[in-house]
Amino acid sequence: MKRLIAGMLGGLLVMGGAAAQTDKKPASKPAAKPAAQAVQAAPAAEVKDAATLEFEKFRAEMEDSNPAELFEMKGEEQWKAKRGPKNVSLAESCDLGKGVGQVAGAYVIHPRYYADANAVMDLERRVVWCMVEKQGFKFDDIAKKPFADSNSTPDITNLVTYVATHSKNMKIAVPLDDPKVRDAFETGKAMAAYRAGPYDFSCNTCHSGDGKRIRMQQLPNISTPEGAIKGVQGWPGYRMTGGVMLTHQWRMTDCFRQQRFPQPKYASDAIANLLTYMIGTANGLEYKGPGIKR
Repeated sequence: MKRLIAGMLGGLLVMGGAAAQTDKKPASKPAAKPAAQAVQAAPAAEVKDAATLEFEKFRAEMEDSNPAELFEMKGEEQWKAKRGPKNVSLAESCDLGKGVGQVAGAYVIHPRYYADANAVMDLERRVVWCMVEKQGFKFDDIAKKPFADSNSTPDITNLVTYVATHSKNMKIAVPLDDPKVRDAFETGKAMAAYRAGPYDFSCNTCHSGDGKRIRMQQLPNISTPEGAIKGVQGWPGYRMTGGVMLTHQWRMTDCFRQQRFPQPKYASDAIANLLTYMIGTANGLEYKGPGIKR
């Protein structure tokens, strides 16, 4: 592997005052006590307990009038509008792997390698790149507030929701036969197994086995296609607990926070690599579009 995972987490791609622990530890080492207390193996009979079934019923009812549609409509307006210092639209300038302006099926073929950016990009990262390179927006301005809160939703969230909607009911098709994408996949896989931080956590602490949960939250096993698609499904998603629309980039970034890792840079290689691993593992399975989250 060309890049060191420790450097990925602790140096080049991580922002903030503190760096991640750089002494690599074997993935087979038993988890520290806090991790063992936080993550519990759920008996098979409890995977679909009464509370889980009731929540799924409620979510299914919500899906019939998913608030994500409102963000999709706003994203469509922003995709087609001439904006930014260069006064051009993304519809006439941005190639998401399907040709300039084409959005149908674009979400499910990401992450993918782009020669013009010389990088493997997830969909959100690519749209940001287009906003900067094609429309003239400044990356630092976008990165100041890339995710929604109770007060506002950034343009990028609307745009990603719009594009994602046009891949609904299509199969995941990350181009893992591309050597650069495969390298990102393998790097993301190694990152998922990398343990560090005050709790000695890794992504795999929570997401490498079946039947795990934290309190009522079931934890998908992202090392399998069936588990990985559960981690992909519904993003971008409307989160009922906060009443906000959030993207897959937000979910991955928040996992760093929950592991007590330093915050990764927005739209970085680190997040793109992890998403390549997770989404690529779900190749061939159906993406059901923007969804409802707890």
